[in-house]
Amino acid sequence: MSEEKSLNFIEEIVETDLASGKYQSIHTRFPPEPNGYLHIGHSKSICLNFGLAIKYGGKTNLRFDDTNPITEETEYVDSIKEDIRWLGFEWHNEYYASDYFDQLYHFAVKLIQKGLAYVDDSTSEEIALLKGTPSEPGKDSPFRNRTREENLQLFEEMKAGKYKEGEKVLRAKINMASPNMLMRDPLIYRIKHAHHHRTGNTWCIYPMYDFAHGQSDSIEKITHSICTLEFVAHRELYDWFIEKLEIFPSRQYEFARLNMTYTVMSKRKLLKLVNEGFVTGWDDPRMPTISGLRRKGFTPASIRMFCDKIGVAKRENFIDLGLLEFCLREDLNMTAKRVMVVLDPLKLVISNFPDGKTEMMLAENGPDPALGTREIPFSKELWIEKDDFMELPAKKWFRLAPGALVRLKNAYIIRCDGFLKNDAGDIIELQCSYLPETRSGADESGITVKGTIHWVSAAHAKTAEVRLYDRLFNTENPSAEDDDFRTHINPDSLQIINSAFIEPSLETAKIEDRYQFLRKGYFCADKDSTPEKLIFNRTVTLKDTWAKATGK
Repeated sequence: MSEEKSLNFIEEIVETDLASGKYQSIHTRFPPEPNGYLHIGHSKSICLNFGLAIKYGGKTNLRFDDTNPITEETEYVDSIKEDIRWLGFEWHNEYYASDYFDQLYHFAVKLIQKGLAYVDDSTSEEIALLKGTPSEPGKDSPFRNRTREENLQLFEEMKAGKYKEGEKVLRAKINMASPNMLMRDPLIYRIKHAHHHRTGNTWCIYPMYDFAHGQSDSIEKITHSICTLEFVAHRELYDWFIEKLEIFPSRQYEFARLNMTYTVMSKRKLLKLVNEGFVTGWDDPRMPTISGLRRKGFTPASIRMFCDKIGVAKRENFIDLGLLEFCLREDLNMTAKRVMVVLDPLKLVISNFPDGKTEMMLAENGPDPALGTREIPFSKELWIEKDDFMELPAKKWFRLAPGALVRLKNAYIIRCDGFLKNDAGDIIELQCSYLPETRSGADESGITVKGTIHWVSAAHAKTAEVRLYDRLFNTENPSAEDDDFRTHINPDSLQIINSAFIEPSLETAKIEDRYQFLRKGYFCADKDSTPEKLIFNRTVTLKDTWAKATGK
């Protein structure tokens, strides 16, 4: 009998709140800013927020934090929605911070009326100088004591577009000596004359994140506002706004964000990788974006399993990328169809097999009987992997060598009788014979061999492009180094095989179909595929070859 999994600290809070009657049901939210594509780090927050609502019979809102018109685009909104649904979640309501622009404006007016906000004409540099330091209190702005009436008029003029960007801001009037630097009269509104992806040119003033976020939570009656640890210092301001505005008391809780080896998570750095051509786009299979992982061949189940395994903690730590790949292998091992593909071909001719004859060999598609079976054509000439033959075999070599026996997967046992070389001394063809009584599934010969290799019938093979992806960075923490993170890019993160030979069953592969190429790894049909040219991306190797290569 398996042990019941212990609760994480947020689940403990939720269960206490429900048991005490504080809430009848919980309401969470996932609030991305639509200024880029979601990455694997966001998947942890998605699984946490939606998972809590599912577990405790609550609801989750999807709310786009679209308060910065300069960086936000509808393209990002669409990609975020696609990623969440692909992960297997559906939101209860879809909202935007811009839905609340009128209400947030009136909240700001209310703070001015209560003497808790003022319009400041200082430049950003002047504001920064007056902010003080963690060990020294700040100084009051010369505009801090404007009258309520003057502040209301100036704020209305800001809204009407009378001023240029940077000429004026609205600040909360809190405490310039607070030990929490965020409480030293933080900005509430700034002027931005920019087109907004939803409201157009209606607004030229936009709320700051700290002002919009908690109030949006309150408007939606979010019970548990869950964010990452960098927002711990923001919680005091979050509570201050809610208290002074006398609105629904949403509560903020913080958990450790996902940091993963051989990866960068910063949207700024990911954007550099895209804009500077280190990758082909946000969905490049080397990117840690959810769209990149999907294109590479990751499954939603593997990412959910990964998020469950790493858990929810209060302390930052680094998670080994190998754990994510382990979860992927666990899922694909049971769900990916097995097929035969030759990446580095060597011709093999079976001298005693009749010319022009084709036999159909029955093969299982995987360990799960639900995956079914398929027929594979077998003929006189085959393609095998070049490294499955060794002219001078090493000790414990169980594949092909002169005079050696080996089984062809799902077919016959063969013996290597000889080989041909070209003028350069390269082996270009193997000459073999097969043992007719050793057909797979009907072998009563009693002959046993230690090696089995895969193959593709030359007469029936189709060609495909295969992209061998590896880790984008060759250091565990590229962001922690003193020099530019881009100097740690792995030059071998992509190798392209232009003419791999695939078995005929792969002709019907559709985009994102996942396969195990026997003995080679897991692969996925890429969106660049055409009816004339199939393209497959390597999702992950069968084993953790990176750890072996780097000595980890």
